[in-house]
Amino acid sequence: MMAASLLLRRDRKATAAHLKADLNRTDNSSGVRQLQELLDVVLNPEKPAADTEALDWCKCLIAGGDGFEDFCKTVRSYDNATLCGLVWTANFVAYRCRTCGISPCMSLCAECFNNGDHTGHDFNMFRSQAGGACDCGDGNVMRETGFCRRHRLRTGENVPSIPRDLLLMSEMVLPRFILYIIQYLRDGYIEPDTSTERDLQKVLQQLEPQISFLEELTKMGGAMRTVLTKILTNQQTFKELSMGQEENLYAKKNYEKYLSALKNSGLVSVEEKAQGAAADLTVGAEGGAGAMVLLGTTAPGSPDESTKEEDQDAGLSVGQRKRVKLSSSTKEELLFWTIKYEFPQKMVTFLLNMLPDQDYKITFTKTFVQHYAFIMKTLMKSHESDTMSNRIVHISVQLFSNEELARHVTEECQLLDIMVTVLLYMMESCLIKSELQDEENSRHVVVNCSEALLKNNTYWPLVSDFINILSHQSVAKKFLEDHSLLMLWMSFVSFFQGMNLNKRELNEHVEFESQTYYAAFAAELEACAQPMWGLLTHCKVKETQEYTKTVVRYCLETLQIWFDSIGFIDEPAPNQVTFHLPLHRYYAMFLSKAVKCQGLDLDSLLPDQEMLMKIMVHPLQIQACLSEIHSNMWVRNGLQIKGQAMTYVQSHFCNSMIDPDIYLLQIPENPNPKSGIVPGSCSFEEMLSAVADFKAPVFEPGGSMQQGMYTPKDNVCLPTALHWSIAVLAMMKTTICSLKQSGIHTGNPWPPYKERTRLHPCYKGLIKLLHCKTLHIVIFTLLYKIWMDHQNMSEHVLCMVLYLIELGLDNQVQDNKEDEEPCIEEHCHDSWFPGTNLLSNLHHVINFVRVRVPETAPEVKREAPPSTSAEASSYGQNLREAQVFSLVAERRRKFQEIINRSNTEATQVVRPKSSSTRWVPPGTPPQLVTEILEIRESMLSLLIKLHQKLSSKQNSLSSSWLDDMDTSRHAHGDGITAIERILAKAATRSCQIKRSIQDICGKVCPPVPPKKNNPTDKKAMDKEERRQRARERQQKLLAEFASRQKSFMETAMDVESPDTEAAMDLGPSEVMESEVLYDCVICGQSGPSTEDRPTGLVVLLQASSVLGHRCKNEEAKKLPTSDEEHIYPADTCGVAHDVRLTLMQQFFKDSSCLQSVSIGWDGGVYVQTCGHTLHIDCHKSYMESLRNDQVLQGFSVDKGEFTCPLCRQFANSVLPCRPGRGTEAGAWYTHTNKKTFVLVKEVEDLQEKLGLFPTESNLSKEMELVIKDIKNTTQKKYMDYGKNPGSPDNDFLFMYSVARTNLELELVHRGGNLCCGGASAAAKRSCLNQLFHVLAMHMRLYSIDSAYNPWAKLTQVTQNREADGFDEERPEVPMLFRDVPSLLIIFVLTMPQPLRKEHFTCVVKMLYNLQFTQALAALSTKFSPEERLAWSISGALKKNAANAEKSFEALLSHVISELSKDKSIYKVNTEETSMLSSSVWSPQSIEFSLQQFCLPFFRLSCLLQHHLYGDNLTGCLEEEEFSSLAVCLGLLPSAPQASNNVHSASCLEWAVSAFDLVTQWCTEVKGLSQMQVEQSLTLLVQDPQWAAPRLLQLPDNYNIIFQYYHRKACTACKKVPKDPALCLVCGAFVCLKGVCCKQQGICECVLHSQHCGAATGIFLLINASVIIIIRGHRFCLWGSVYLDAHGEEDRDLRRGKPLFLCEERYRVLEQQWVSHTFDHINKRWGPHYNGL
Repeated sequence: MMAASLLLRRDRKATAAHLKADLNRTDNSSGVRQLQELLDVVLNPEKPAADTEALDWCKCLIAGGDGFEDFCKTVRSYDNATLCGLVWTANFVAYRCRTCGISPCMSLCAECFNNGDHTGHDFNMFRSQAGGACDCGDGNVMRETGFCRRHRLRTGENVPSIPRDLLLMSEMVLPRFILYIIQYLRDGYIEPDTSTERDLQKVLQQLEPQISFLEELTKMGGAMRTVLTKILTNQQTFKELSMGQEENLYAKKNYEKYLSALKNSGLVSVEEKAQGAAADLTVGAEGGAGAMVLLGTTAPGSPDESTKEEDQDAGLSVGQRKRVKLSSSTKEELLFWTIKYEFPQKMVTFLLNMLPDQDYKITFTKTFVQHYAFIMKTLMKSHESDTMSNRIVHISVQLFSNEELARHVTEECQLLDIMVTVLLYMMESCLIKSELQDEENSRHVVVNCSEALLKNNTYWPLVSDFINILSHQSVAKKFLEDHSLLMLWMSFVSFFQGMNLNKRELNEHVEFESQTYYAAFAAELEACAQPMWGLLTHCKVKETQEYTKTVVRYCLETLQIWFDSIGFIDEPAPNQVTFHLPLHRYYAMFLSKAVKCQGLDLDSLLPDQEMLMKIMVHPLQIQACLSEIHSNMWVRNGLQIKGQAMTYVQSHFCNSMIDPDIYLLQIPENPNPKSGIVPGSCSFEEMLSAVADFKAPVFEPGGSMQQGMYTPKDNVCLPTALHWSIAVLAMMKTTICSLKQSGIHTGNPWPPYKERTRLHPCYKGLIKLLHCKTLHIVIFTLLYKIWMDHQNMSEHVLCMVLYLIELGLDNQVQDNKEDEEPCIEEHCHDSWFPGTNLLSNLHHVINFVRVRVPETAPEVKREAPPSTSAEASSYGQNLREAQVFSLVAERRRKFQEIINRSNTEATQVVRPKSSSTRWVPPGTPPQLVTEILEIRESMLSLLIKLHQKLSSKQNSLSSSWLDDMDTSRHAHGDGITAIERILAKAATRSCQIKRSIQDICGKVCPPVPPKKNNPTDKKAMDKEERRQRARERQQKLLAEFASRQKSFMETAMDVESPDTEAAMDLGPSEVMESEVLYDCVICGQSGPSTEDRPTGLVVLLQASSVLGHRCKNEEAKKLPTSDEEHIYPADTCGVAHDVRLTLMQQFFKDSSCLQSVSIGWDGGVYVQTCGHTLHIDCHKSYMESLRNDQVLQGFSVDKGEFTCPLCRQFANSVLPCRPGRGTEAGAWYTHTNKKTFVLVKEVEDLQEKLGLFPTESNLSKEMELVIKDIKNTTQKKYMDYGKNPGSPDNDFLFMYSVARTNLELELVHRGGNLCCGGASAAAKRSCLNQLFHVLAMHMRLYSIDSAYNPWAKLTQVTQNREADGFDEERPEVPMLFRDVPSLLIIFVLTMPQPLRKEHFTCVVKMLYNLQFTQALAALSTKFSPEERLAWSISGALKKNAANAEKSFEALLSHVISELSKDKSIYKVNTEETSMLSSSVWSPQSIEFSLQQFCLPFFRLSCLLQHHLYGDNLTGCLEEEEFSSLAVCLGLLPSAPQASNNVHSASCLEWAVSAFDLVTQWCTEVKGLSQMQVEQSLTLLVQDPQWAAPRLLQLPDNYNIIFQYYHRKACTACKKVPKDPALCLVCGAFVCLKGVCCKQQGICECVLHSQHCGAATGIFLLINASVIIIIRGHRFCLWGSVYLDAHGEEDRDLRRGKPLFLCEERYRVLEQQWVSHTFDHINKRWGPHYNGL
């Protein structure tokens, strides 16, 4: 101990190095002793666990004096593992490839999957529920072809062997360290098992660092795992350390705690079971190390007592016990405590990380199996059973997926016995007495579905393991060979037989609707059906027929036991139904497999007739009850009974439930070949792609989406089994409708869709059913009812009837003597048909039918039945001829009344509604009377009349029809084709039928209701004609409605009324001549908008940053999918304008800056309307009513939101319409011949006029309110750009920018140019005219000081004011730096309204001069110095020519010479420009460049003119756009010349000398002493051309996005977000709902939507593949732009199939973003409360 204390005082690293050197010597005893003494002190379990000193010492000692990190790296370099073995926990994203997998549980980590070749494989990505481990490199679980590159090349095998001294210290220290942890775990346990969950959690929390250290060690690779395996599996080491030496009392006491815990768990001693004699059977296998199963609770007791007990009924008792002899090793005790502490995650991961070591894997699996029963017992007690289940399966799936290992433990440790016995024990804990059949005397017990065990699926891990091991053929065969095991399994299955019994409520509605059926269906599917399918996969070939025979035998035995225990003889108890008959289904499925795949004879497997009938009864009862439930006879049991009926036939359950049940019903007459369909027996996708083409998703005009679907190829008739499952019916619906589209058939195709397969010889007896009178009566009745339009007869019923008739014709029974005796007693039906042959019965005419009808039936009221005494001769005749309609054999008389009644309903033509819903119990006989219906039809005549009805034609079949029929056309088709096919088949088989058909075709007439002997043919014809006309009228209406709806959507909900057209697009002819009239959509009155009662347009104001996201490049930016890729926002329109304004504000006067640019690129206000108008007072009362409406709305009335009362379009304000005045109408539009200088002076005078302050009126108040709304729409930061927030200059800038934003956006919506002309859908939504008047009224309040008025500088050569000596602190912005479109809008809005057109044109002309000069200046900077000189010289020569002012050469030369003087602008970047301009500038390229520079101004001016004056926009070619717009604006004469002759300079018109004015503008730029030349150049070179706004370009494959972003850390909080999201506008990576990134209570997505899109955000949720839209305070789920190969979305990535970008959907999303229509098209909005 002295040595230990000395060592403790020394430096840890030095001590470790010294000890390592000592241990490396040949005589290392002193080193060993020193180390042990040191460890005794360091690893003293009596110290508190939270003390990390022990851990630090261990790290140092293991590293042997080196740094621990370096040691880890060194050990990793010797990793010789050939398996991946990466362990993951819940929610990890992994892959499963069915093509490469041998075991169904195979899984791969993303790295191994991506590095392997799985092209074209059937794989999917999944989010792990319970955790798992990567199987790459394990040839037992997956095929080698699927290994990744690293594990396929087995690089681990080439690693050199590890030096002995490297891990020497680990071998010495780690056993003590692991024992140290175990001692703490022992201490944490308080006997006898009273430790609470909290206590256990506390111990685990303290041990967290130590267990994490163990986990870290396992990640060092194969070398370290080998050391750990030796430690964990060496029994000797465990014994020496654990039991403690004599003097170590603590260790002994500690070890006794382990033994005590073992005893309490039942793993060492087995005590008496509460119910009966205990079984204590030792199953001998290798020294008694067998399997031990716990049953019942055990109390402490001595081992001796229990061994004296003998097992009385070892083989039979469910309480069978198997004794275990636990071999002691560290691993066993670690596993024991892992179970006891309910599988802590870190311990599970540690144990699993060791699995790549093969020796460890084998011993660990055995240990796990030995503890299996104890695990399940702990699970049942656990409060956190869900978490624990996941952790158990996390371990077991790794062990049992390996077939060799599973077989090994099955043989050595009796794994199958353990599993089945534990399952039995588990279910025994929740059994109740069955109430099926004989409630009093029933001896059968079933599971109680309301128990937590079933409700919470606690049995899931056990069943999952069982299914997993049964997937291995060798294990499954062992199971099928072990008869005692099979018998045990059958008794387990019988616990589910008849569970969740439903009793029909006959009086009161059930008070409480039990939801236990969820648990019942899940239990049958998981615990019974899935193991059954697992076993069936191994019974496919002849060699395995013995197994099938055994299972069938045991099924029958168990069924017999079940029948006896419930007391069933021959009739089921009424008003009861259970949907759970797993024993029946086992029998049916194995029977069908035997016949279909193994060539066994059906008769050899069937029991006697009586047993067969018994087996048939309960499935039949289910089918009957299904019909009762659908007929609302079980309505008092509540909705849950309908839920059960639907679940029973639902696609997930039908294979295991209704299919085997139907099969059992077919067996007594020999079953139908449909049975035995095993799911997955053929590849669905291969079949689908072979017969069908994928049709991409369809888009509706409004932009909403539908899924894609498959349509059959032209040469294919749709293949499908005639499956009664909903899955297939659903598939039929989506696919067969397209046979019409492919042009093969006109109507809907009907079954059969393919040639029927030949009937298996075993099932030949089934054909007899087609030739029995009962079936023929049913067919006749149904045909008659369908012809009479009975309300319950669907097309599906007719389809089935025709199918049965055709089957009967195709399968004729030979007239042998043996077949004459029908197997069903049918003597009571002799009067219906003469024989059983379908052919002869087809043309047999039935004249009268006697039915029993309720007294209330219409037949009774019309004609009272004569009394028995009055035998009228005609009536008596009818009575003798009438057939009695009854489907029941004579011996069942007690049910006669009820069944007669239901038959009544079957043939009755008109029936009261109550009779269909109210079922009368046997105790109260219904008041029925006998009625006789006159029919006079045969099946043949009914078929022909139905043909006529379906084709909607009189005499649709001519009498010569049969002779000229083309039989090849009738193989497949709709109902008409099916009837023709049947008639043709019948005619070819019988001459008599052929004659009958010809007779009937000659005299067929429309349906006549029975008993009406007086209606004339005319009336009947009228009725049919009326019906036909009504049908046509309905079709016409629907078509009209569809076309209206389409146009409605196309014009974006614009009502095409002349008034609103006039209001929105003021046409030149009718405007202003009289007042414009508006219709109010609330009060319906029509009238003008007046000062007192103004009318307003319904508008939606929304902030928009769409313009700000435009770039120069036409191509969209790519979404980054690697660390090397980035998105730089510096080149966007919004950033460029911000930089420009900031630069101006540094050097120029603030008020001047704020009139030289426009804002609103980011956060501008866009105004759109649906076109409907309303009185503003009506709107106020409408808002009041919405406020009082308690209905949950998708909008906030308090924020002024509402929906348009007419079209329901979302809106949030009303824009007042200016009252129409007719005063200046004449002069307003007329073209004048005034000279330019006159117009210039007039414009100047108009600008001098101060705006009249508007008189106080309702209209002016509303205009002020709408301005307020516009300001409130966007955030403050998007309005205050001036240095003095809230100044009038700021307000002025914001107002005219609103107009600019709306004009620019309309241009974007028109495709970026005006080539299309006309009014687009976007123009319909525009309300610029009204908006201009509102803005103008507001802006007239601000007048521009004449000294600073830009108009003067545009049109006059002014004196330089600087010379006066009055030096201002900052100059004004030079004209060449100003934004020309902004100036245009300022002039128009500040001049008195309405503005004459001549003045508007004058303003445009003067501004064009400036724009053109700016273009020349910008262009000149792009020249190389040589080119500049050349153009300057050549242009100077033209200065004196007559048209010099309209020559770009002369003007360009002048601009170059002016800007070159003194401080030349051109000195900068001469090197760069010479490098850039490799091509020479020709006059053509210069002309093109100038036109492109000026086009944006032309487009904006033209659009403004269109809205103000109603001028038409004429369409043109793109290359002619410049000349077309110049003519439109009046800058060119009306006759446009050929496009190549139009020169941009010819549009110029100068008010004063052009050269003087240009000199003045250039001097302003050069006189800037404060500015650097570079900054002047930046402001001078402005490029007004921007590409259309685009969302980011996404990769085709979703996996690329997912792999990069789902593990990416958030830039703000540096954590991996739980729900990562991507902004599709700018590519920002954000946390959805992340609390970590909240700012002032607002989550990151909402914050980002405000910064990036002014409260509009489009986010792709990485983990769900869906897109959400945030709009203001609301959000909605938009859908997904990534679809799988079938065109389906995969929300939340549940299916995990590869997803691909749907370009069409993405374009729709982009279109909705650009056109601001999210609010109108997406309907499901909800508030986000800043929580996204």
